[in-house]
Amino acid sequence: MQPEDILIELEELSQNSEIKKSEIMIILKKYARIISVNDLMLATARMRKDGEYVHANYREKYLKIYIKYFIMRMKEVKEKEDYIDKAIDKTSFDESFPMLERTFEKERLSDDDKFPLIYVITAIYTTFILEEPIHPVGSEFPGSLFVEEKNGEYYCPVKDNQKDNVNAICHLCLAKQTPDI
Repeated sequence: MQPEDILIELEELSQNSEIKKSEIMIILKKYARIISVNDLMLATARMRKDGEYVHANYREKYLKIYIKYFIMRMKEVKEKEDYIDKAIDKTSFDESFPMLERTFEKERLSDDDKFPLIYVITAIYTTFILEEPIHPVGSEFPGSLFVEEKNGEYYCPVKDNQKDNVNAICHLCLAKQTPDI
């Protein structure tokens, strides 16, 4: 089993007329189990290196949020059993494949690099199982702008900034653009 095989299994699942959260979780758990502590440490180091390019005023907040919600979600995926098993938005799921494939290839540094797998698992888990935005509520962006939840809806102040970027994971995110920004 190779990390990129997750894309094949998820795409095979998309052949079903309806997809339940439990079906997705079986696949996510299977692949989360091949991610070692060393893989998570390497991913954390990579995120810290990428964080060097984040403005100094936001760097520590960025790293704290991303490491917690990106890397540490693997433990959550492996253990989570308390979700409501219902059908997901199949159209959104089906439309995610080209972007997930591009993300997997773009983020991959070597054949044994698990960072793209962690990225895909986290994106699918957050969007379709938790039904939360990719950037967690409270994520801060320059200009003191935050991802927010209002009346059960999620809003992101930078969502529209990525609409022309075909590689942006924002296309998968269920948050809406924050109004009036």
